[in-house]
Amino acid sequence: MGLFGAKPTSDKTFRVNLSEDEWRKRLTPAQFAVLRKHDTERPWTSPLNKVKGAGVFKCAGCAWPLFSARDKFESGTGWPSFTRPLNGKAVGTAVDRSLFMVRTEVHCANCGGHLGHVFPDGPPPTGQRYCMNGAAMVFQPA
Repeated sequence: MGLFGAKPTSDKTFRVNLSEDEWRKRLTPAQFAVLRKHDTERPWTSPLNKVKGAGVFKCAGCAWPLFSARDKFESGTGWPSFTRPLNGKAVGTAVDRSLFMVRTEVHCANCGGHLGHVFPDGPPPTGQRYCMNGAAMVFQPA
């Protein structure tokens, strides 16, 4: 269980499956806490908040392409936010019943790493706000 009581994404098998020890070797402590233990980084702490250039945000665990920089927007929440995933195969979702509420958790479709949550209060054209942990992603400039 993560810091806020979130349970692991699912028992689904993903294309990238590593042991906990292998994930610990591959990831920084912050990345491991977010991606594998469903923790949440503190708001306003991610350098990815300031990224404005063209490029792609990828999973920090497996380098799977997740979001386009052109779909990034300033949500005022302190976390990188996007209106939509890169494509229909970039992310998956699951019900998160932690913190005495029901939310939609977003995870990497390739490795199952926890990315954040999606909310129905984003800007047009989708009305969605994919509120992601910066520690869960890396940015590849175009």
